[in-house]
Amino acid sequence: MKTLSRGGVPLRTTFRINVGLLLVTFLAHVTTTSAQQTQLDSLYILPVQLGEVVVIGAAKKMEHQKQHKPLSTLDEYLEGAQHVNMVKRGAYAWEPVLNNMTSERLTVTIDGMQIFGACTDKMDPVTSYVDVSNLEAAEISSGQRGASFGNAIGGNINLKLENSRFKDKGWYGSFENAFESNNGQRVLGGEVNFARSNFYIDTDVIYRKADNYVAGGGEEVLFSQFEKYNFSVNSGYRVAPGQRILAALIYDEARDVGYPALPMDVSLARAVIASVSWEQDSLGNFTDWETKGYFNTIKHVMDDSQRPEVAIRMDMPGWSDTAGLYSQVFLQKGKHTLQFKIDGYYNRSLAEMTMYPANLEENPMFMLTWPDVRTFNTGLYLEDKLQLGMHTVTLGGRLGFHNNRVADDFGLKSLQIFSPEMEAANSRILKSISAQWHRHLEPFHLYVGGAYGERAPSVSEGYGFYLFNSFDNFDYIGDPNLKTEQAIEGNLKVVFEKSRWTLTAQASIFHMPNYIIGTVAEELSAMTMGASGVKIYENLESAQLINTSFLAECEISKGLKAQAGISWHRGTDSDGGNLPLISPWAYNANLKYQKQGYSATLSVVGNGVQENFNPLYGESQTAAYTVVAASMGKRFFISANDFYVKAGVENLFDARYSTYSDWNNIPRMGRNAFVALSYALN
Repeated sequence: MKTLSRGGVPLRTTFRINVGLLLVTFLAHVTTTSAQQTQLDSLYILPVQLGEVVVIGAAKKMEHQKQHKPLSTLDEYLEGAQHVNMVKRGAYAWEPVLNNMTSERLTVTIDGMQIFGACTDKMDPVTSYVDVSNLEAAEISSGQRGASFGNAIGGNINLKLENSRFKDKGWYGSFENAFESNNGQRVLGGEVNFARSNFYIDTDVIYRKADNYVAGGGEEVLFSQFEKYNFSVNSGYRVAPGQRILAALIYDEARDVGYPALPMDVSLARAVIASVSWEQDSLGNFTDWETKGYFNTIKHVMDDSQRPEVAIRMDMPGWSDTAGLYSQVFLQKGKHTLQFKIDGYYNRSLAEMTMYPANLEENPMFMLTWPDVRTFNTGLYLEDKLQLGMHTVTLGGRLGFHNNRVADDFGLKSLQIFSPEMEAANSRILKSISAQWHRHLEPFHLYVGGAYGERAPSVSEGYGFYLFNSFDNFDYIGDPNLKTEQAIEGNLKVVFEKSRWTLTAQASIFHMPNYIIGTVAEELSAMTMGASGVKIYENLESAQLINTSFLAECEISKGLKAQAGISWHRGTDSDGGNLPLISPWAYNANLKYQKQGYSATLSVVGNGVQENFNPLYGESQTAAYTVVAASMGKRFFISANDFYVKAGVENLFDARYSTYSDWNNIPRMGRNAFVALSYALN
């Protein structure tokens, strides 16, 4: 096979955006339905299950005594949500999975803003560019209930930023510190805020540094270290009664990040995220008008310079720049509650690979692994919630336009080796529609819903060029002529609420025509040394995915609560083969005590044996496991200020285990003791 090379690496093209005028006719209002809030550390995890809409009020700090482990990473918080799992490639930057679907089939937004990672190996999911210190909540929308944020199949995770919201408190702040024994992680953070009735400004900073962690049984997991800085500032000014202008800025930088499950590490992962918003309480008959413009830029650099033995040295930098705008408004008219939203973004994704032969007299080899792909996406979302006595019907729909264009001629010609008929640009119309019915029959709540949605291929699926996947040991090539992936979804949820008990049973099924996945191309030779071959992304006829769960909650006595849940999942393609990265049956239980400033938690989580795995995608069977954790805390008052200390142990019995979603079965952390201190100046 022909090897592509170039003597010199091209300079990075200046990012240019030409955004035309968007004319908006506002017709709508947002639905507000209640949802259960699962409180995890300093972040609310708000599951939006089976089409329910979660609306979060003003920013609210979690009370420390309700937390299991203060100052955990965002990855750990999200992993505690009922329908979220995480793909782990190391101790840092886990990839969120919702409804057993990975990031290609999800939209992950920060305060409604689109942002895309700059790594071809998904070593920098969107969640890695914020920290819990920035956030008020995580809003989790299942399936097409997340369509207001964009076209996706599995749903949306929206990370909502925290701010003071004109609290009129004057100056206040906090200082926080934590230490973990297993990997020596040090966490240091603080915030300084000023708020009046017409103006506020919030600032916070957090620093994390960890060494290699130790798996259960005492084995050191090499290249699992990381170091991270995060700084944010947001402010608001009340222009007039009912009118506000807001601005936010996040700077996030990680260095020396090890990925033990991958052949390369990361020397730099940096993001700058900025936004300006206009909020207006009323606009004629409409309410809650919000318009936001934003920009974010990411640089991500993979390298293997710290690895002792590699076949050939490589540098793999990547860039992702996104500019966007959305505007939404609300309308209440009779029995109808309407939401109308228009949004759009422009993204530039570019990634390179330079390979350096051991013989210095040989020329380096250069490839564009993402050939400067420009994506323009715009959409219109409309939702109507109709209240009919004890019945509630919610209808939603989205119509989107999606355009990809390969801007680099060298990259275009590289892809045309495999797809000679491809054009530089490709456009699609993406559609989504959903319906949800709710009936309250005391003491039951019944939810039944159905939906249809579509998504465009990701940049890697459409335009990736020789992307090595260490999970199955294949190089991957994108196909720009892939069909649009579709999903037909059905869901059911029954909630029983009586006295101190709440029982929830739910199920969802996704039938996905034109399912996109990599299949072996026998006629092609691998580029990566030692790779098993080449896979090209293709459309399967279809795939099916079933998710079921049951959750029981009980208030045993005042201050003492118990919770237990179990879930089962199944994913197959049209030929009956197992889909990769599908969770086996899983369970969790916890007992929480909180009274008179004291708190304690005992929790158990585990998975069954992974029976439905697929070696064609690099999977091997993972064993069943059970992990136990415990913590205790105490709150004190010093003058009018709040001091809190908490200590605990994770993986109490030092179990050695891997989950189904741990890349290359990398073992998870063994026994880990932690202590966290917080001092708040009120």
